[in-house]
Amino acid sequence: MSGEFLLEIGCEEIPARLLTGAAASLKELLEGALRERGLLQPEGKVEVYFTPRRLVAHCRKLAAKEPERVREVVGPPKRVAYDEGGKPTRAAESFARKQGLAVGRLKLVETPKGSYVAASIRERGKAAEVVLSELLPDVIPRIRFPRTMYWSSPRGLRFIRPIRWVLALWAGRVVKFELEGVRSGNMTRGHRLISNRPIRVRRFGDYRRRLHRAGVLIDAEERRNKIVREAERLLTGRGLRRHADNELLDTVVNLVECPTVIRGEFDAEFMSLPREVLVTVMRHHQKYFCVVGRNGKLVPGFLAVIDLDGDRGGRVRRGHEAVLAARFRDAEFFWRADQKRSLEERLPLLDEMVYESRLGTYRRKVERVAELSRWLGENVSANGRRADIVALQRAAQLSKSDLTTDMVGEFPELQGVVGGLYAHEQGESEAVVRAIGEHYRPAGAEDDAPTTLEGALLALADKLDRVVGCFAVGHEPTGSRDPFALRRAASGVVRIIVEGGLRVSVNAALGRALVVLRDSGIEASKEVTVQVTKFIEERARHLFRDGRGHPYDEVNAVFAPGWDDLVDTAARLEAIRRLRRTANFEPVAAAFKRIRNILTQAGDGGTRASSPVEETLLEPGPERELYQRLRTLGPSVAELRATHRYPEALREIASLRPQVDRFFDKVLVMAKEERVRENRLRLLAHLLEEFSSVADFSEIVVNPKRKG
Repeated sequence: MSGEFLLEIGCEEIPARLLTGAAASLKELLEGALRERGLLQPEGKVEVYFTPRRLVAHCRKLAAKEPERVREVVGPPKRVAYDEGGKPTRAAESFARKQGLAVGRLKLVETPKGSYVAASIRERGKAAEVVLSELLPDVIPRIRFPRTMYWSSPRGLRFIRPIRWVLALWAGRVVKFELEGVRSGNMTRGHRLISNRPIRVRRFGDYRRRLHRAGVLIDAEERRNKIVREAERLLTGRGLRRHADNELLDTVVNLVECPTVIRGEFDAEFMSLPREVLVTVMRHHQKYFCVVGRNGKLVPGFLAVIDLDGDRGGRVRRGHEAVLAARFRDAEFFWRADQKRSLEERLPLLDEMVYESRLGTYRRKVERVAELSRWLGENVSANGRRADIVALQRAAQLSKSDLTTDMVGEFPELQGVVGGLYAHEQGESEAVVRAIGEHYRPAGAEDDAPTTLEGALLALADKLDRVVGCFAVGHEPTGSRDPFALRRAASGVVRIIVEGGLRVSVNAALGRALVVLRDSGIEASKEVTVQVTKFIEERARHLFRDGRGHPYDEVNAVFAPGWDDLVDTAARLEAIRRLRRTANFEPVAAAFKRIRNILTQAGDGGTRASSPVEETLLEPGPERELYQRLRTLGPSVAELRATHRYPEALREIASLRPQVDRFFDKVLVMAKEERVRENRLRLLAHLLEEFSSVADFSEIVVNPKRKG
């Protein structure tokens, strides 16, 4: 038998950015706990839903009770439980009586401490309602949030927001438990402003239907579709469309229970403000969608998502229009007022702004970034082109001046962007303007990397200084804390290099950043260099695996010979991706793995490859053929590798398959004669070293089902 399970945790509004992760955590915790107790079959699953006021879990079928379990209880040692004649002692009888068994049903078990008596106890499974009443009070407080709060007492339950009600049902019956004075029941609540009265439910379908009538759409996808549909309806036929913004759409979906889209307008006079300012005010501060015409240009209108079932009479729309107009007037005032002082004139103000107590002020950071960007400009190229060092130095000097402006003070999301806009107004060159405007990019996984070489190098210098400086003063991120966003900065370093095609040594750039830091009076230990290098490598591996979809074994194979030149690393990875499905690739990879294992078992310390192969000891046939092929192929692969022609190099290496196959079929590597055996091991060591500089093929996981 089975029954339907429904859980709803009703609480004060949960921040939109935390809802998706909280729902995923609830699903993971519940499925794990229910499977452990035998109520959820392996193929079963828990569906989760959420709104700002509730987290919901639903399972169509949970078992009516736990399966029967056999529990083994260990008692006294054998020497205590039985006398010399093998008869049970009072200790054995007492243990058996305590377990509810006849003494004859005791058994002996071997433990690390010797023989002990034990009893096998059969336990009947508990009813689902009992199990759920035990595990739900444990699961709910363990839902993962970045931060939690107390709402009753310092020793009470911690949760992201105060819990106001809990609905818990199995097969239509209440699962009884209590959380911080809140008792579970069969009641939910509707939308706070539409129908907040208690609603009694028995089944999930009933629950969903009644909540819908009470103004609550529990399914985020349903809310999303409603927003998109209504936005299109409001703009269809007007030659207008909603500016695509998936991140904002995700946010507003999680802000509302009953989404309704309204269309508002603002005075065309505000269109004189830069597009970046208009978008930031609407998007970041008001959570409005921008509206664009057929040409993609902004028009003086917006779409707002309100948490109501309508806007009768347009009062809500007029309120939003008034708020937005006030925001735009502020921005307009800041735009005029800020430019009474140039970015260069603002530099002394950076002496009053602390970047980090030990790393000093923003003025000192600007000096470090300028020095590091100069080195990058002199040593880094992209597709053979060098940066304009004069423009790069000027951009570095002015890069943080906008932090002192009222515009950035009011709209911090515009830092960098405002600097570029003000630089343009103040007559700086286009290269300087774009470098300043781009130097915070990429600000996240969805953001683009800088598009100009000067912008890329300035952004790279800024992020390297942040990572190296913060590690040097002990601000390395932990599992739960990264206050200086160092993971994002390190990922930005990798993306800027790879996407910009920057030919730069990561180790050399990190080394220079540490020198600049030391010259500014901040010493960093050797351990910091190791830590930062590993940190950048971790983010690079993450980017190639999760961002670009390379399997982990390909990443391991390519990183093994070295990853210092990330553009080169990306090229080698792409070559492996393209050639992996060819007939010879995986068989050769399997052979290299075999070679690696043979050398490891033979105790190869890396010295065999430095000793020459003695040709006189090579047997005619497969052994000599492999050696001759190695001598012929080695220089060709080396030339292709030197010119970064990796697909061709990998094809050449894969062409070794016939010689390698015959060698392992016909030749006994571990020959009895020591000189012959050692010579064959040297041959394999040379083969492995010669062709592992593109990728360590022994790291490739070979599919045993695929035939070569």
